[in-house]
Amino acid sequence: MSIADCRIVDLPRINDPRGNLTFIEGERHVPFDIKRVYYLYDVPGGEARGGHAHRQLEQLIIAMSGSFDVELDDGSAQKTFTLNRSYYGLYLPRMVWRELTNFSSGSVCTVMASRRYEEEDYYRDYDEFAAAAREGGQ
Repeated sequence: MSIADCRIVDLPRINDPRGNLTFIEGERHVPFDIKRVYYLYDVPGGEARGGHAHRQLEQLIIAMSGSFDVELDDGSAQKTFTLNRSYYGLYLPRMVWRELTNFSSGSVCTVMASRRYEEEDYYRDYDEFAAAAREGGQ
């Protein structure tokens, strides 16, 4: 997988004067069945989250409130996405290193994942990840 496989997903929006609604359906709006959902909040100023890659897991990352940057690296190229709309999700395939930075005050990051938590799916050392990415990733 590579940075080229990462993309913004424009989620459906139903506009209503009483408040807007967005919904997400696994295997329809994201290319996987959603197995886990978690969220990050109250991230102190200047702190970063992420700092890892996944061997198999795919994700959709959404800024439910506020904004933050998602810095991506596939071992040979880098790209940064700024998320600041609750109706945009960032799709991340497997084997892409990610750092979440520049959290605005009150921001909430929601992540939908294709797998349940499995520690063995993580690359937490960048050099180990980069070596695996050069070899085709696994």
